[in-house]
Amino acid sequence: MSEIKPVSPEEAAELLDSGWVYVDVRSEPEYEAGHVPGALNVPLLHRGPAGMTPNADFSSVMQRAFGKDEKLIVGCRSGGRSRRAAEMLAQAGFSNVCDMVCGWEGSRDAFGRLVPGWSAKGMPAESGKPEGQGYEAVKSRQPK
Repeated sequence: MSEIKPVSPEEAAELLDSGWVYVDVRSEPEYEAGHVPGALNVPLLHRGPAGMTPNADFSSVMQRAFGKDEKLIVGCRSGGRSRRAAEMLAQAGFSNVCDMVCGWEGSRDAFGRLVPGWSAKGMPAESGKPEGQGYEAVKSRQPK
């Protein structure tokens, strides 16, 4: 299994500038409310009437839409889902996976202190479902 590199929002932004792809694994409504510019949405979990339920197609969509050597940054709200998703990708043979550990909103460190995420740091954002970036569009994406 390949190593998953943890990255901060600033490190993620640098990687994006050098051609990495950001995969937002939050639910579609969370993604549409605000996300990293250019992020592609592949939910690890779907939001339903009974709360969050696993997306049974997550691994198959990722394997169809992305090359195993494609450079991917995985992010979510606060780091939990992205870590799980990154581990699944590494186990599936993806070789270049980074986990944006504090996510979109932020997380807490071992001492309970807030570690601000991408949006909390006031970094660039977009909302809605830009063409080619929403989950339905990613399902038909060709690997790079």
